[in-house]
Amino acid sequence: MDCPVIKLAKQLIAQPSISPDDHGCQALLIERLAKIGFTVEQMPFGDTLNFWAYRGMEGETLAFAGHTDVVPAGDPTHWQTPPFTPTIINQHLYGRGAADMKGSVAAMVVAAERFVEKHPEHRGRLAFLITSDEEAAATNGTVKVVETLISRNERLDYCLVGEPSSQSELGDIIKNGRRGSITANLTVIGTQGHVAYPQLADNPIHRTAPFLQELVTTQWDNGNAFFPATTMQIANIQAGTGASNVIPGELFIQFNFRFSTELTDTMIREKVIEMLTRHGLNYKIEWSLSGQPFLTGDSKLVTATRQAINEFTGRTATLSTSGGTSDGRFIAQTGAHVIELGPLNATIHKVDECVSVDDLKQLALIYERIMELLLL
Repeated sequence: MDCPVIKLAKQLIAQPSISPDDHGCQALLIERLAKIGFTVEQMPFGDTLNFWAYRGMEGETLAFAGHTDVVPAGDPTHWQTPPFTPTIINQHLYGRGAADMKGSVAAMVVAAERFVEKHPEHRGRLAFLITSDEEAAATNGTVKVVETLISRNERLDYCLVGEPSSQSELGDIIKNGRRGSITANLTVIGTQGHVAYPQLADNPIHRTAPFLQELVTTQWDNGNAFFPATTMQIANIQAGTGASNVIPGELFIQFNFRFSTELTDTMIREKVIEMLTRHGLNYKIEWSLSGQPFLTGDSKLVTATRQAINEFTGRTATLSTSGGTSDGRFIAQTGAHVIELGPLNATIHKVDECVSVDDLKQLALIYERIMELLLL
């Protein structure tokens, strides 16, 4: 018979909750949390369902954060089993969202049920922040909930995000920070013309080449003890009409920075503008800031998480800030210490996404132990 963690994970995976459609997942979670004494506040924004739930009133707040939405499964015929039919094969649970991150959400909720049953008079507040808008636009989800919590001076001391952080074995990696992310959408303006008469045109590709060379070869910083050096990658370049005899009138370039705490988004913008000006380009530029870098250093949350992992796995977790962004970037704005701990990330967003059954069971025990170490 399935353990409660696997049973709940299956129930969640069975819902085709492609972002931002929750498809009934949160109703399952809310019902279970309400039964064990959580006050649940639903916070829908636009096309997104969110909720904030808490149990207890006094003392420090430990929040668990996660999302019920998933990325599209693609062609279901490429999967061993239907992506929204949870199936166990060789002690692995298959289905879209198994690792990212319905398995973690199930482990969190079952851990809370066990913790409350054993310690109904725990100190502090145990909380949940759940959204259905993490995998897509991320505009009406955690960021909006956090804005609401900040506006009414809600206290968040510690937050564990259940993103799949583990690399080779469960608990080998704890994400204790993330790099910032900012994207530039640059249009360089020239003059369209015939390739046989270049003196009558102004080719924006030719003009922009020296700028691009400098953009690519610039060392933005050297990183620090917690973050690797800032990186810049060109994601898209478009120009031309499709005809081989036309000099284009505009060149569009999209490039992204993943930046450490050695830089600010303002410093990046100012440096790029200085380069564009120095190269004499006629341009338009729009910026999109996806998130600021954040770092959780020495913290009771980090200590408790490492201890819990070691007790159940014998492993000593490594702290890392690698990878992309997560909703932790929004939660960190509250001043909370934020980390990420979840199952292996080897199959996330892939065909045949899966998670070890034993890992999910163990993850719930680790989550429960963290609750004990911080709220007892």
